[in-house]
Amino acid sequence: MSIQLYAYDTPNGRKISVALEEMQLPYDVHVVNIGKGEQFNEDFLKISPNNKIPAIVDPEGPKGKPLSVFESGAILIYLAEKTGKFLPKDPEARIAALEWLMFQMGGFGPMPGQVHHFLTVKDEQDQKYGLERYMTETRRLYGVMDRRLQTNDYFAGSELSIADFAMLGWVWRHERHKVDLNDFPNVKRWYDSLMARPGVARGFAVKLSAA
Repeated sequence: MSIQLYAYDTPNGRKISVALEEMQLPYDVHVVNIGKGEQFNEDFLKISPNNKIPAIVDPEGPKGKPLSVFESGAILIYLAEKTGKFLPKDPEARIAALEWLMFQMGGFGPMPGQVHHFLTVKDEQDQKYGLERYMTETRRLYGVMDRRLQTNDYFAGSELSIADFAMLGWVWRHERHKVDLNDFPNVKRWYDSLMARPGVARGFAVKLSAA
């Protein structure tokens, strides 16, 4: 039976569509139009208590019963454990994958997300302060990522992992948060290699918007 994916065309939504494609899991898409406030519908609240996308419902959960999962990081861990894919078995590599997944969830997501927000602020003084603060931090995080990838093919080391899928959703929006990947050559190399993967391409091609 297919996993039910509730998502929209955002970095966090794309993390999961890419993971599902790479893991070769069957799934159906339910577009939750956050621009129209559909994330606040009562039916969706039962699946995602924080009114955020993405969320999934696995009709074949761990005990053979339907299970809903919200928060993109938790979904990635769940899918990796369900399939046995993209979460290294080696303890050190596994910890690295989880470290960088948490790095994305706690920093490289919230910070560029604030850049996206302040770019829409009309008051010039408010926009100036916000952009200076969050663009500086976003570029710092890119630098952290670039140093990691200087000596590693992927964030967990030599293995592609869910940490890469998490990062990819946000690097995909680098132009929107005004970052030139040529300034971070190791991130660019990593990004180009992932975007060339057929599973990743399918994950980004899936329609996640109502338009």
